Amino acid sequence: MSGQLIECIPNFSEARRPEVIKEITHAIQSIPNVQILDLHSDKDHNRTVVTYIGSPKDVEEAAFQAIKKASELINMEQHTGSHPRLGATDVVPFVPISGVSMDDCINIAHHLAKRVGSELQIPVYLYEEAALKPERKNLEKIRRGEYELLKNEIITNDVRTPDFGPRILTSAGATVIGARNPLIAFNVYLDSGDLLKARSIAQAIRESSGGLPSVKALGMMVNGLAQVSMNLTNFRRTSIFQVIEAIRIQATKLNTTIHHSELVGLIPQDALVDTAITYLQLDGFEEDQILERRLFTAGSGQNTVNFSILDEFASSRPTPGGGSAAAYTGAMAAALVSMVARLTIGKKKYSSVEAQMQEILLQSEKIRSQLKDYVQQDAQAFERVMAAFKLPNESSELETARMHAIEDATRYAAQIPMQVAQWSVMILALSERTAVLGNINAISDAGSAGALAMASIKSASYNVRINLANLTNEVTIESMQTQIEQLEKRAANIERQLLKSIKERGGI
Repeated sequence: MSGQLIECIPNFSEARRPEVIKEITHAIQSIPNVQILDLHSDKDHNRTVVTYIGSPKDVEEAAFQAIKKASELINMEQHTGSHPRLGATDVVPFVPISGVSMDDCINIAHHLAKRVGSELQIPVYLYEEAALKPERKNLEKIRRGEYELLKNEIITNDVRTPDFGPRILTSAGATVIGARNPLIAFNVYLDSGDLLKARSIAQAIRESSGGLPSVKALGMMVNGLAQVSMNLTNFRRTSIFQVIEAIRIQATKLNTTIHHSELVGLIPQDALVDTAITYLQLDGFEEDQILERRLFTAGSGQNTVNFSILDEFASSRPTPGGGSAAAYTGAMAAALVSMVARLTIGKKKYSSVEAQMQEILLQSEKIRSQLKDYVQQDAQAFERVMAAFKLPNESSELETARMHAIEDATRYAAQIPMQVAQWSVMILALSERTAVLGNINAISDAGSAGALAMASIKSASYNVRINLANLTNEVTIESMQTQIEQLEKRAANIERQLLKSIKERGGI
């Protein structure tokens, strides 16, 4: 399977006819190099969630074929179920897993939405990170009134105009397509048949009502029991343990208890580990204390560092070069900040800074992902410059076009390390915050993160300046020269504060 992996989790409005689900999954599996990881059907919800992964191109094609098949086999005029829905294929999120960015997933969502709207004549709304309108970022707002209300409002109310496709619903309904980060679909059943209790608890715990951050919740009836149905959009901000305890407290107030819970689809291993650490109040726990994880790394040889990227830097090829090395170094700095944050989160001694460290972790992981992408982008930028120099120049017109192409490619080659420097300044600032707030036992790691961030900034600035020397547009040169100088000054100030913070905590 390709090094580029995207996860797709389409939700279909059918669970009571296995033969229909079988045909839909066959449509997904008809695309080479796509692997279904999980399938969850709930007859009360009358909904099936499929989780599969593959390369960007294959995942998108599998989604299209699944939407097409579902539109042929599912009639929304006859559909009933307790879960909110708009169409035969209700929602299709794309999630970046490996070697791809959120922007890649957004582009796939947009391309698929346009194709579904034009080729299948199904109205499509874009949500989460792929939303074209801020008010459509939230899935619940798009699904307001469900299929039955949308059937009329899509025609009469301009607010409900789809992003792609016709302003009319057929029996396939509408589809919502988007891009998002991994989430946990998690349901808790109450030892009660009172729907109002589930709705009351859902309202108390969901973020939109002032409850727990990154928690979406609905109350519904399933198998005769009241159910709190949830999506946890960021388990590092609000863990499963916190959700369960919050529900337990609210249930007690309503004279009921938790009957059982269930997981829909897949869950990150860290979410379960974090819950175990919190529940057991483990102090000083390390991930390699998990037997299976230790066995896996030992058996696969993953207990050593992968130096393949270093071998690429050492080769005789011109790429990857200094710009890519700057991005890679910045990504290592971000990784160390994430490590310090994780070594701090969940420790009773640092409970007062828990929220701040959670936020630092979110930012450092975002920056790490971005800088990893720039490793490849910088190499591609250099190759673009080389390609421009090889353009034909047999006539004055061709030479003019060639010079314009060289100028554009060189400007782009300067912009990539400029962005690397910007992100690395941000991670330098985060390293200073972890040195002040983080686990004292990891203060040297916070300092190392800062040192790597500074190295990234300096290396990136060299690459900016070498490309500026080859530009002819004075306005561009002056603007970018000023920008990189300002970044260097800011970095120097942060570095001084970092060293001071480490010294004050006894780190050096």
